[in-house]
Amino acid sequence: MEGNDVGTDGIWSYAPGSGHREGLALTGFRVEATDGIIGHVDRQADDTGPRHLIVDTGAWVFGRSLVVPAGTVTGIDERARTVTVACTRAEAKDAPRFETDRETRDPGYLAAVGAYYATLSHASRASG
Repeated sequence: MEGNDVGTDGIWSYAPGSGHREGLALTGFRVEATDGIIGHVDRQADDTGPRHLIVDTGAWVFGRSLVVPAGTVTGIDERARTVTVACTRAEAKDAPRFETDRETRDPGYLAAVGAYYATLSHASRASG
């Protein structure tokens, strides 16, 4: 399944220049929005389906995790173990609620997440 299968024009693929390289494990990396830290990468989906990160927000969003499409990643710093994403903390917090891994296989849920992030002006520049 390619990114276009969920109707969001590349939001599910890492943008050229993002610092992503195949096989790089991002688990444990800190995730920074444009205005501060939002959590750390709990796990990543790079092998099948739309590429994304599951970000554990810790106590910041009451223990909630987020699905962050790969197309929102604007930078990966391997040395600092940091992933930078093209959204604000508030925008990340307002993203469609993630409850279980089952949702990452639901085309309707993925379409909603992709559409949400694609409408953010920062994310559309990152994936465009």
